[in-house]
Amino acid sequence: MDTRDTPEQAELRRAARQLARELGPATVTDLDDPGRAKRLAGAVRDAGWLELRHDAGDGQPLASGVEAGIVADALGGAVADVAFAGPVLAADLARRAGSSNTESAAVGFSPSLIEPAVVPGPVLSAATYVVDAATDHVDTAYVLVPAGADYRLALVRLDSAAEGADLTRAIRPIASGAPLAGAPDQRRVLTRDDLTQWTALGLALTSADLVGLMRGVLDLTAGYASERRQFGVPIGSFQAIQHLLAEAWCLMEGSFSVALHASWAVDNLGPDDACSAGRVAKAYCARAARTVCETAVQVHGGIGNTWECLAHVYLRRALLSSQWFGGDGAQLLQLQRTRLGASDGLS
Repeated sequence: MDTRDTPEQAELRRAARQLARELGPATVTDLDDPGRAKRLAGAVRDAGWLELRHDAGDGQPLASGVEAGIVADALGGAVADVAFAGPVLAADLARRAGSSNTESAAVGFSPSLIEPAVVPGPVLSAATYVVDAATDHVDTAYVLVPAGADYRLALVRLDSAAEGADLTRAIRPIASGAPLAGAPDQRRVLTRDDLTQWTALGLALTSADLVGLMRGVLDLTAGYASERRQFGVPIGSFQAIQHLLAEAWCLMEGSFSVALHASWAVDNLGPDDACSAGRVAKAYCARAARTVCETAVQVHGGIGNTWECLAHVYLRRALLSSQWFGGDGAQLLQLQRTRLGASDGLS
């Protein structure tokens, strides 16, 4: 793969980062500004970023996983409180099923948030959770219904309040017993390869979000270290602080490389290879993001443990992005099963 951005990708990266910086929250109190959040959501929608994985007319998406990852990275870097990955994943799933319902649904996940919910009957048999759904117009969620060896899409009403520790993206639960309805205009069943490739996209988007989070929290922390003074000098001049930030930067750069490969793999490798690339990226990025965010809190010192410091917003978002589609432990377990043939561990 060519790791360089094309001119179009470079412009998308620049524009996405600029928009996220201008309309994303600069302080924790900005998260309580509905006017700003509405302007951000409108700008993301008007830019066409929610349509990146819509059908181009031939069954293929309008944009590649790389372009979707670029936007996810930029929004993560600013902890932008706007739905992106959720709507993009729902639209990609609908496209694969040949459904025209690409803008008014989300995707329901099992309680672990690792895989989409599978419902064998006419009602939900267990609680289902929706992550990162747009709160202004999304009122239904997709779930999978077995159809032999394949799956069909069904819709379930989404009317619960948002919850979760992430202050920038909501989790909305759907209680068991909710009735299902058929997805409109669904022309194809979803095969195992469809769901594997879709999972690869989910892993790539959550990995890209984690890369952006690491970059954003490091920018925040480096700025603080250059301003906070002890013994008459900035704390950033202390070698111990420099070592912490340098190690965190190396983790972020390594994460960027592996996440970029996962985004490229979505549309350029076969389903199993693309999913494997996504699992490697997610395992690396989830572990690195936890270390980087903890480093940021540590460098901030006492203020890093207060509500007013934006570092905890990055940490909260990183924890959800790590859990969504599975954290490092879940990915390593799947990799040892597929690559080493170990079904229940190496022992």
